[in-house]
Amino acid sequence: MRIVISEFISLDGVVQAPGGPDEDTDGGFTHGGWSHPFFDAEVVGGAFAEATAKAGALLFGRRTWQSMAAAWPGRAGDPFADRMNAIAKYVVSGTLGDSDLTWNNTTLIPGSGAVARIRELHAAGGGDLVVMGSPTLVRTLLSEGLVDELRLMVMPVLLGGGKSIFPEDGGLRTLELVSSVTASTGTQVCTYRPVARA
Repeated sequence: MRIVISEFISLDGVVQAPGGPDEDTDGGFTHGGWSHPFFDAEVVGGAFAEATAKAGALLFGRRTWQSMAAAWPGRAGDPFADRMNAIAKYVVSGTLGDSDLTWNNTTLIPGSGAVARIRELHAAGGGDLVVMGSPTLVRTLLSEGLVDELRLMVMPVLLGGGKSIFPEDGGLRTLELVSSVTASTGTQVCTYRPVARA
């Protein structure tokens, strides 16, 4: 399975709480919901629809999974919501138990063995493994060389600080820009893939 990261991201690299004011206030973050003025149903929404259409499963960190699990089950009847609810989902957590997995088709990946289990999924077939949000998990996947594609919805806003998906380990990672589409809102949907090292 290809591991595909799909993120709303500000010009200064912040991915924290794009969806709502109370989504993630860690560190005193006060700009929750910042992505809404820049969302475009055709280009940005289309990028998410395309990613989920190619997905064999979704992979989340705990906090993002909990936000999604609270939101999507109540939206049945919309084709995108129906896809989100029906697709196989994995959540990486050291604190959730099987009894907490209330969102349909969710499998727990214990935090202690997460990288090894994700490597197994990566080596398996069955469509893309799509990650949304989950900045801590994405940093780990990038550090471990497990990301096949970054699909960034780069929004024309500076947030002045907040959570990032990028490792701060001093590692050099070269990517190639595969495609770029600009929405009427100024958002650019940029798809990158790692360049293989010679």
